[in-house]
Amino acid sequence: LVLFTSIQAMENACRALEERLEFPLLLQGTGPRHELLSRFARENESVLFAVSSFWEGVDIPGESLSLVIIDKLPFEVPSDPVIMARINRIRAAGGNPFFDFQVPRAVLGLRQGAGRLMRRTSDRGVIAVLDVRLFTKGYGRRFLKSLPPSPVCRDLDRVKTFFAEEHDHNQTG
Repeated sequence: LVLFTSIQAMENACRALEERLEFPLLLQGTGPRHELLSRFARENESVLFAVSSFWEGVDIPGESLSLVIIDKLPFEVPSDPVIMARINRIRAAGGNPFFDFQVPRAVLGLRQGAGRLMRRTSDRGVIAVLDVRLFTKGYGRRFLKSLPPSPVCRDLDRVKTFFAEEHDHNQTG
């Protein structure tokens, strides 16, 4: 499951990968949500590219969902009129809109997205957040602390080893 913060990024990524991957690629917007989810759950090798509504309320148990990739931290667009009004209200009250409003909301969004993976105690997998701000910005620690306790790494070889071991375990178990 690959979760995006924008439709354009989702479509661009899907287009860029469709020639490279041998897996069925499912793209939000190409069919009803329930049909995409049903197909994704049925086809263990499929990849689902999605935005917004797929960040929560998606429950795919077992091997069909072992990797959640999140392209960017899910900050809301500050130019959205509703968000802008909240930002202005916080600023007028002497608060810091970024740390008092935007970061907490984005942290919640990341938890929701990451939560697609670990729905049951038996679920195992990798949550890959591709946003370097997790490690380059001071507020990145707030995001990391919001995730379920698990190893954090920036080493692709460790991720490959994890999946190889999971594959071997599933073959023998």
